Amino acid sequence: MKTDALRGHLDGLLLAVLEPEPLHGYAIIAAAQQRSGGALELRTGTIYPALQRLERLGLLQSSWDAVGERRRRRYELTEAGRRSLAQERSAWAEFTAVISSVLNPVIPSPGQAT
Repeated sequence: MKTDALRGHLDGLLLAVLEPEPLHGYAIIAAAQQRSGGALELRTGTIYPALQRLERLGLLQSSWDAVGERRRRRYELTEAGRRSLAQERSAWAEFTAVISSVLNPVIPSPGQAT
């Protein structure tokens, strides 16, 4: 999928992936790819700045986890993040309905009142 197509939707995607449970960066990428059936290929150079921005906005919080000798930053939704995700979902539903009405208009059949 084109990266340009994701512009403006990345925050919602990240929040949705983190809704069920806290994850570290690579697990977020893997979850998005798995949920999209492989269509989304998010890059670390895109994900990490977005995660840091969402954390600064108070939508995520992070903590360090030790896995063996490796440390990973684990991200999870805050209550503000859950509210923001609900707003993103509502805005997405409205957006897709409007675009769908233009791309796939209901055309009255001949003789049908308009």
